[in-house]
Amino acid sequence: MNISLVAARSENGVIGNGNEIPWSAKGEQKLFKEITMGGVLVMGRKTYESIGRPLPGRKTIVISRSAQELPSPIKVCNDLSIALECAVQLKRPIFVVGGGQLYSQTIALADSLHLTQIHCYANGDIFFPEIPDYMTLKKQCYYESNINYTYEYYERAEKNEI
Repeated sequence: MNISLVAARSENGVIGNGNEIPWSAKGEQKLFKEITMGGVLVMGRKTYESIGRPLPGRKTIVISRSAQELPSPIKVCNDLSIALECAVQLKRPIFVVGGGQLYSQTIALADSLHLTQIHCYANGDIFFPEIPDYMTLKKQCYYESNINYTYEYYERAEKNEI
């Protein structure tokens, strides 16, 4: 199973404020689309509610403890391990896309990390966890926009490198 986390965070580690993203950096959502197109998006219920719909060209699995129904073709799972099993069965790249609790639960499982550093300080109550030492920065790309940002790609170090 190959799992990637995809997130954007401010300089002070904020990824959200309630159900809102506390910035709007032009081009950053396009980057998210390019990274995740064709894959399976695994997300928490609050993240899904903030998006409000399934995203085209991707399968969506929502983790929710409440057994609520969501519109087809969204799959609802009440447990992370079940959600990941369902994602594997789809035979597509797996992307964990939020929120904060789900990132904290999956960062140790991740094989790679797509992190966009938004160059601002944001007010918020949801934070991205610390990047583990065994994650190695492999690529970095700076973007000028209304709010500048840097895309960073990390991979898990080989076991003999740890």
